[in-house]
Amino acid sequence: MNNETTQMTTLIKNPETGKVHISLVEDKEFMSAIEGLQSFVLDNNADCDMAYDWVCDQADCHSFVNDNPAWDLFYFNWQSAAFDAEMDDEIIAGDSRY
Repeated sequence: MNNETTQMTTLIKNPETGKVHISLVEDKEFMSAIEGLQSFVLDNNADCDMAYDWVCDQADCHSFVNDNPAWDLFYFNWQSAAFDAEMDDEIIAGDSRY
């Protein structure tokens, strides 16, 4: 997936299909979920999978794994909250996509 910012809009382009869609970082519900993520993680001691499912539920989206800007924003915020919650190192695993 290629990422491109055009007039302050983040676009995701699939190199295989050529299709373009707007990143969820432009979606108000997704961004609201990201804003509430730290509280959710701290209140529920949520691992990455639980936090991911919660964000999908709150943003009413099926998945955002292929949306690199959205995934990176989510992962950064989840990892920060996990450190704040002093989760065990085994729970705070590295991002295997890189």
